[in-house]
Amino acid sequence: MDFRRLIAAAAAVCALASSAAAGKVEVGKPAPDFHAFTLDGKRLTLADFKGQVLILNFWATWCGPCRKELPLLDAYERIQGKYGLAIVAVTTEDSAPTDRLRPVAKMLSLPVARHFFGPYGDPTQVPTNYVIDRAGIVRYAKAGAFDLDALNDLLVPLLQEPAPPDAAAAPAAPTATATP
Repeated sequence: MDFRRLIAAAAAVCALASSAAAGKVEVGKPAPDFHAFTLDGKRLTLADFKGQVLILNFWATWCGPCRKELPLLDAYERIQGKYGLAIVAVTTEDSAPTDRLRPVAKMLSLPVARHFFGPYGDPTQVPTNYVIDRAGIVRYAKAGAFDLDALNDLLVPLLQEPAPPDAAAAPAAPTATATP
């Protein structure tokens, strides 16, 4: 192997190692990228939500707490979306078939993704939520359903934070807690 190929191979190994390390989800660290496909075929990535507060909610149709949490998240996003909140509901692969998920998705204002690629979530623990702030930092990562008080306690302060200067203009911050 010549010197240039050896250097190229070493660089490839380093790149793979750094991308694997960058792919771990840790609270307080930058959010790893992902891509997901909604039921209507739209591709979503982390960059699509730059300057917004994002919740990635992993749920399943067979999960009782998920069936309570999903309508709450939908209502919450309808209220707080104007302040820069976005939510993506990611259904697990072992949930209902796509043709049975479409009617559920049509009742929601938030996007429902079926195919998700990235280091988030453990489909055996649903619901699981990840909250990413306007600057792209993971601020919350936990299995378990949100209730309204927990949403307000966590999200209202994040929505009041200004968007980073390099982010697109974010909506004005909320002045009161939401009550869906």
